[in-house]
Amino acid sequence: MEPQLESIEKSFDLRYSCLAREALNELPDFFTITDPCICGHPIVFASNGFLKMVGYSKEEVIGKNGRIFQGPETDRRAVMEIREAIREERAMQISLLNYRKDGTPFWMLFQMCPVFSKEDGRVINFVGVQVPILRKPRLSGLRIVRSGMSLCEDEGRIRESVLRCCRREVCSDSIMELGRASSPETLSIHDDREIEINEPCEASELEKTKAAAAINNILSVLTHYSELTGRFVCRKRCCLAANGQLGASLNISLGRIKQSFVLTDALLSDMPIVYASDAFLKLTGYARHEVLGRNCRFLSGIDTDPATQFQIKQSIRAQQPCTVRILNYRKDGTSFWNFLHISPVRNASGKVAFFVGIQIEGHCKDHATQGLSPERRQLSVVGAVKVAVSGLSMGASTS
Repeated sequence: MEPQLESIEKSFDLRYSCLAREALNELPDFFTITDPCICGHPIVFASNGFLKMVGYSKEEVIGKNGRIFQGPETDRRAVMEIREAIREERAMQISLLNYRKDGTPFWMLFQMCPVFSKEDGRVINFVGVQVPILRKPRLSGLRIVRSGMSLCEDEGRIRESVLRCCRREVCSDSIMELGRASSPETLSIHDDREIEINEPCEASELEKTKAAAAINNILSVLTHYSELTGRFVCRKRCCLAANGQLGASLNISLGRIKQSFVLTDALLSDMPIVYASDAFLKLTGYARHEVLGRNCRFLSGIDTDPATQFQIKQSIRAQQPCTVRILNYRKDGTSFWNFLHISPVRNASGKVAFFVGIQIEGHCKDHATQGLSPERRQLSVVGAVKVAVSGLSMGASTS
């Protein structure tokens, strides 16, 4: 198993226990579960039914973003609606054209629902249920040819229909269903109109009911197994996380930044870490759940200079940026020199809401040969974080 895949699955198991996977796979529904707290908002679970439907293996799906199922004719407006729902951390339902691994398109009803931490109200996961939509040909565009009637006049139409069928959406199942429901004297059905692949396709009430039932079943499983680990989840936010919560949208935006950094909450006592980048976890050897909620001083050790620690404390108190070289320690006890830059991050009202700390191991000339200097790399991270927080504040003020 690849290290990234193993790490993602381990993160899921820590929240719900390894038994949850087996219980979820017993459900007949087609669905995925994503984690907005991980860089790239990847899929962390895909049901066996879903994998069979799209033709991918588990290894090809876990760790990937859901956009791998989109294609040239997927409606961009529908995709934006999904992104907006993620940003606003709300449930939504929409018809969407997706693609299987072999390239064949299919319409589905996509219903998404956030899963909240019962402890602090943060969004832990998004559940996405996919119900294939059975396309129903419009009767106004169909002619039923009965036994005993001459088909010569339709020969040209039939030939044309065969030649262009490769451009149609795969809807043979719908045709067969209609054929079985017709009179025994029905011989064939011809569509007088081209059914374009990007033509809107609405789900039936039955398909909508099926999607809603699937969401309820999945959330029941997740709620039950989160109780076994003590990391309780719920469908509705039971409380507001401090500072209005670090939303899924901000998590996703921060996940695009590839440098080692943490974000701490300036409005909470002891300024706990509310976001840690993948690069930071790799540098320090800690898992994400071992870092979130702690003050950054856990990286200090016996030989960390108290004077440097005091300098950091004074800068934070004055809400001013600072750059230091400090001896820190990894989870395994090994030490490393950390070229650290700390900067305040203000919200839309101008109040310092966070502090961002960017870490670069060591500080030597080699870093300058890799493009930007360490100082410029750190300032670029500060700028990216400020843009992400500003975007979140603007979104909150307009929603």
